[in-house]
Amino acid sequence: MSDITNSYKCKACGAPLRWDAEQEILVCDHCDSKYSPDAFEIEEKGDKDANFDWSDFKEGDRETIDNTKTYKCSNCGAEIVTDMTTVASKCPYCDNVLVMEPELKGALKPNAIIPFTVDHKELLEIVKGFYKGKHLLPGNFLDESKIMEIQGIYVPFWLFDTLADGYMQYHGTKTRSWSDKKYDYVETKYYDVYREGSMRFSKVPVDGSVKMDNALMDSIEPYDYSKLIDFNPAYFSGFLADRFDEGVKDSLPRATRRIRQSVSDEFSKTATQYDSLTEKGGSLKMLDTSVKYALLPVYLIHSAYGGKDYHYAVNGQTGKIVGNLPISKVKQALYFLAFTAGGTFVSSIILAVAAVLLL
Repeated sequence: MSDITNSYKCKACGAPLRWDAEQEILVCDHCDSKYSPDAFEIEEKGDKDANFDWSDFKEGDRETIDNTKTYKCSNCGAEIVTDMTTVASKCPYCDNVLVMEPELKGALKPNAIIPFTVDHKELLEIVKGFYKGKHLLPGNFLDESKIMEIQGIYVPFWLFDTLADGYMQYHGTKTRSWSDKKYDYVETKYYDVYREGSMRFSKVPVDGSVKMDNALMDSIEPYDYSKLIDFNPAYFSGFLADRFDEGVKDSLPRATRRIRQSVSDEFSKTATQYDSLTEKGGSLKMLDTSVKYALLPVYLIHSAYGGKDYHYAVNGQTGKIVGNLPISKVKQALYFLAFTAGGTFVSSIILAVAAVLLL
């Protein structure tokens, strides 16, 4: 099996794909998706040919938000907007000190917003629950006082509506096996599978921030979009908002990839008679496409440990938390010794020493 990684990326999660010489397909080690090389030779028409009516977002009518002030991070360049009464001191992306930029004008006014429903008290309980049972987490990695300093941020999102119409092709196989007194037999039949149809999508989200980790934002979904309301700057009170720096046209290819993967998944569910199914290719056209510019609530938590930065996020509407946490090398070594040491007595002594060291 080859370990060579090429430039293709998984259409489901965005991770690099690896060529599997044995199966002669591209595989994703991150989410186990599989693709025929042909799947990347067919043009995704939605990336280029979508005709926008722009719905509530009018590109030529750029109304801005009055009575706001803007901060700029001197480290990562993030531009953060909030109301005139909210004080922002640290960047939610990198934890660096923010600098006021009074010459910047108000941000582009969004079409809609989902207000925060998770407060700091709930945030504290959510983070504690996230830590629970993670015995290798460094002690005092993120203490209560640090959590209470965290400010929620409204992240800019483009919400796409569209009708996806087209077809998908797959390689299908059926396998049966049997034996006689002398041999074991395996018979594999190969099929070309074709599916066509259309699916309507509503509010496919793509964050409009270059600085934001796309995988992190995908992971804290879903939001309850029935709670979207007309934007009002009053919701900025006590919170921050990011100024989008990735336009809607730049975000459309990512939305198209998400839609394409969803269509492929749904089409493949109609081919259950095959033992295996690998996407070969297809063609989709996006019709009746429109977009909204919305702000969605997120708590971004940034911490450093062992010379590395760790980021995780909390959905400010549902409380869902995602992210990678560090492992204490000291705890890891002590737990390993405890489980490999011979005898209960020795293990108890080591764990007791570990408890003392980590107080």
